[in-house]
Amino acid sequence: MNKQKNLILMVMLSLGLTACSTTSQVDQETIPEPVNPIEKPEVDPEPVEPEVIPEQLPEVEPEVKPDPVPEDKPVEKPKPQPKKTEDGKLILGDQEWVYIPGMKQSFKARVDTGATTSSVSAQDIVQFERDGKDWVKFKMDMGDTLSKEIALPIQRWVKIRQSNSEESEKRPVVVAWVQVGDLKEKTEFTLSDRNHMKFSILLGRSFFKDVAIVDVSKKFVQDKHK
Repeated sequence: MNKQKNLILMVMLSLGLTACSTTSQVDQETIPEPVNPIEKPEVDPEPVEPEVIPEQLPEVEPEVKPDPVPEDKPVEKPKPQPKKTEDGKLILGDQEWVYIPGMKQSFKARVDTGATTSSVSAQDIVQFERDGKDWVKFKMDMGDTLSKEIALPIQRWVKIRQSNSEESEKRPVVVAWVQVGDLKEKTEFTLSDRNHMKFSILLGRSFFKDVAIVDVSKKFVQDKHK
């Protein structure tokens, strides 16, 4: 009886082990192999715009406008400088416009209180005789050019000695009409080569004596002839 029980137990154990073995194989065969995960496509990251720093402009000072002039207060214009003295004499600066009617042209002239006679810059000076009198023809130096030939009778001769020379030079003196401002008069001119000087005409005391005064602190007081 006992042997029979033991045999039954052994058969049952044997069946149990076989079932376990079969289940283990089935489980191993039916377990699916791991599937690789789906690879996501690589996406480039969106570009990041650089931070823009606004340009700092230099500070500009506000424009200050002058206060408007009230309508009831007219703007005062500068008073024109006087051209004559109270007794009617002409006021001259140390430089003035000189109009020569014979040439119909104005020239800048130096007003020299230290010179007795006026002078004009002349070139190609040639003495000749006409109707038994001494004449002279010359061309006036106008700076960059020379004027047309001018012929005038000689009034007299003067001797001029330069400060850097002991010898004197004989020069002809002529008379011509000139105008400064509203003063038009005949005056004597010494002909000399003044091409190294700044002014082609020099006005001496013989022109403005008793008719004008000179203020060396001023220039071109008289209007230019039109």
